[in-house]
Amino acid sequence: MKGIANAPEMIEVESGSIITPKGFHANGVYTGVKRKRLDLGAIYCDVPASSAAVYTCNRIQAAPLQVTKESIMKEGKLQAIVVNSGNANACTGERGIKDAYEMRKASAAHFQVPEHYVAVTSTGVIGEYMPMDKVLPGIEQLKPEASLEGAEAFNQAILTTDTMNKKTCFQTTVNGKVVSIGGVAKGSGMINPNMATMLSFITTDAVIEPPVLQQALSQITNQTFNRITVDGDTSTNDMVVVMASGLAGHDTLTPEHPDWSSFYQALKQTCESLAKKIARDGEGATKLIEVQVNGALNDEEAGKIAKKIVGSDLVKSAVYGADANWGRIICAIGYSGCEINPETIDIAIGPIQTLQKSQPLVFSEEAATAYLQGEETVFINVDLHIGTGTGKAWGCDLTYDYVRINAGYRT
Repeated sequence: MKGIANAPEMIEVESGSIITPKGFHANGVYTGVKRKRLDLGAIYCDVPASSAAVYTCNRIQAAPLQVTKESIMKEGKLQAIVVNSGNANACTGERGIKDAYEMRKASAAHFQVPEHYVAVTSTGVIGEYMPMDKVLPGIEQLKPEASLEGAEAFNQAILTTDTMNKKTCFQTTVNGKVVSIGGVAKGSGMINPNMATMLSFITTDAVIEPPVLQQALSQITNQTFNRITVDGDTSTNDMVVVMASGLAGHDTLTPEHPDWSSFYQALKQTCESLAKKIARDGEGATKLIEVQVNGALNDEEAGKIAKKIVGSDLVKSAVYGADANWGRIICAIGYSGCEINPETIDIAIGPIQTLQKSQPLVFSEEAATAYLQGEETVFINVDLHIGTGTGKAWGCDLTYDYVRINAGYRT
C-alpha cells in the first residue's frame, strides 16, 4: 500500500480489485463470441447496491446501454452487471433491443434477482447481431466469486484491443470504518469520452443513496474520464457504472457528512487512475501525455484547453517523434475557443521552458529530445496568466501502429 499526496486518510491497495469492497464477486468465461479470449463477465453483489451511471453522449446509443439506463432509473439499485466483449450490439434495430432485454432476463433468472437489478453492457464490433446462441449458455456458466482470480477473469472478459488490464483500488475511512473502492476499465481506441468510448465498473462498500452517488459520479467524470482522449472518437456503447453495497456500516454519506471529502477524493482518485490507464493504453501508444493548464479564466476553460492540447494530432505526433515543437501546443490553445491573452502564455515541456509571456526562449533541443525519448509520461505545462482556473487532461502519442490496428479491426 502507498499513500496518495494531498489525500488524507487515503491509501492505494496495490493488490486490490473490484472484489475488495465488501459484498462483491466477479468472474469471466469464454463463450466463443471472440476467437480465443474470455468474452463474458459478471459482477455480482450480495445485496441490492445503490447505483449510478454516466453514459455516452453519442446520440446513437447501443441497445444494452438503453436497457441499463432503464434498470437504474427504476430504483437506483443494481445487484449484477453482465458484460460481453466482441460484439457491441449497436445499430442492430429492434432485434438488438430484444437481445439486450433477453440478456437481462436470462441474467436475472441465473442470479435470482429482479430484472431491473441487472445491467447489461456490450463492447466490440458495431452493426452485427449478438450471437445469442453463445451468450445465453455463457450466462449460465457465470459463477462470480470473491477472489482475485475471479476479478482477473472479469477484467480479461471485457477487453477488446486493450493490451493490458486496467484496475485500481483505494481505501479511506468514514466514521472510523474502512471504506474500499475498486475499479476496472476497458478502452484503447475510440477514446474521446463525453461521456464515453470506454467502459468502467466501480464497486464500493460505502453507505450512500443513489441520488448522492449519481451527483458525485457526474462531477468526478467531468474531471477524469471526460479529460482523456486517444483519437477524438466517441463510441456508441460506453459508460461508467458505480455500485455501492453499503456493507461498510458507517453513517449514510451526504455532502454534509464530516468524512464526505475523504470518500469523494477516494472515488475521484479511483476514476483518475483508471482514466490515465486508458489513455496510456491508447492503440499503438508508447507514451502517456499529461497536460496541466494554470491561469485560465476558470477551471472549466482550463480543462477544455488541456484536452484540446492533448487531443491535437500534431501534438501527439510531435511527442511520438520526440520533437519539442511548442508551436503545435500554442496553436491548440488558440483554437480552443476559450478566453486567452495571446501575449501572456507560458509553455514548458517537462522541465524545459520553451515559451514565456508568449516569447520564445532559447533551450537545448538535445535536452528536450532526450526528455521526450526517455520518459514514459510526458508532462506539458501551460500558464495563461489571465485567471485562477486550473485543469488537467490525459492522452497518448500517435504512432504508426494506431493506423495498423484500426485498419484491421474487424479482421
